[in-house]
Amino acid sequence: MLNISADNKKMFLYQEVYQYYRELILQHRLPAGSRMPSLRKCSQELHLSRNTVENAYLQLAADGYIIARPQSGYFVTDIAARPQIKASSSRAEEPAIRYDFASSGVDRGSFRFDLWQRYIKSALRQDDRLLSYGEPQGETDLREALSDYVREHRNVVCTPGDIVVGAGMQSLLHILCPLLAGRETVSFPTPSFVQGSTVFRDYGFSVRYRNRDSDVIYVSPAHMTKWGEIMPVKRRLELIHYGAEHHSLIIEDDFENEFVYLQKPTPSLFGLAGGQNVVYIGTFSRLLLPSIRISFMVLPSSLQAAYKEKASFYNQTASKVEQIALARFIRDGHLASQTRRLKRLYSQKLKGLSAAVQETFGETCTLQAGAAGTSLALTFSCRLTEEELTDRARENGMRLSVLKKEGEKITLILSASSMPAEDFLPACRLLKKITEEAGR
Repeated sequence: MLNISADNKKMFLYQEVYQYYRELILQHRLPAGSRMPSLRKCSQELHLSRNTVENAYLQLAADGYIIARPQSGYFVTDIAARPQIKASSSRAEEPAIRYDFASSGVDRGSFRFDLWQRYIKSALRQDDRLLSYGEPQGETDLREALSDYVREHRNVVCTPGDIVVGAGMQSLLHILCPLLAGRETVSFPTPSFVQGSTVFRDYGFSVRYRNRDSDVIYVSPAHMTKWGEIMPVKRRLELIHYGAEHHSLIIEDDFENEFVYLQKPTPSLFGLAGGQNVVYIGTFSRLLLPSIRISFMVLPSSLQAAYKEKASFYNQTASKVEQIALARFIRDGHLASQTRRLKRLYSQKLKGLSAAVQETFGETCTLQAGAAGTSLALTFSCRLTEEELTDRARENGMRLSVLKKEGEKITLILSASSMPAEDFLPACRLLKKITEEAGR
């Protein structure tokens, strides 16, 4: 019998009634099809108000334990006889990842959280400014800081009015695509550009790969391959000339240009083209933190009028507080020093990862490293399929990214970005062990 105590303050009375009848139903003490006590009778027996009992019944009905029949009352459903779904998911049962070669995150020691927190706190103290929505094009002081920064570091000569800020590359493409009236085809370097190609497909574009005969040519000059190959200046100039000659708009995604180690950074396409026929896109996901969702694009003069017509219809997607903080962060020189800091860090980590791979695999592998980026391409013999290798690695606490499999040769992309340097050698040894066990 339910024991209702006025001193029990852990839950509302109707919840106690609900739990009581729920247990009776699940234990089959109230079998399916049986009639529940009437509201009046139940309230009398429990010495509770009719409203309390009715609330409990309504909750039982909402959760599928009882059902109301007009003019007849409430009846127990067959819920207790149905298969019960376990709360735990298969995902929770997967082994914990100890070595993550597929991560696109950043090194925990690469970012000064204490410094960024001070700028965030400073931004939060601007009470009056935070009472309004953000500017659709991005905060003025941030766009001013960005125009100075890209002019100095990327030779992108522009005004604050040419810059549009958004929360990530995809949000910017959602603004850009409606401006490209009359254009129907877009070309990407490889199918790996999933985020960009998805947006263009959503707007009805025909997506191609490595096809210059397109209305829009999307390129990432500092990230031509996943292991950091850079587009030479000669090819950049050829692309600019081709785009101008065929009236093709070029979108320059300057992803990972900051991480150029083995040569001086090459000029941006936007700078080489004098700001004509090129849309420049930059982001701070890699320089700062992936969770700081602030990206920007610089529009050429040919798209300015079309954007101005639509600008007021878009809400700003990037955090106003983070924009204010980032503006001061750049003005005070911390973004430039952060870039130098990351170059040193990731250059050392790539050398360490390369040494660990060579020590482990020796002459049985081929290692490719570009002039930029945070990853290496490792090719070696492996009898396992892509799925078999990644599954076995996951079972052993390792996450891998497979680039391709040709015959018995497999190519992996090994990221050095978020994995601690001291884990490189044991991770490589575990990878070799997994592949050797498969060959026995």
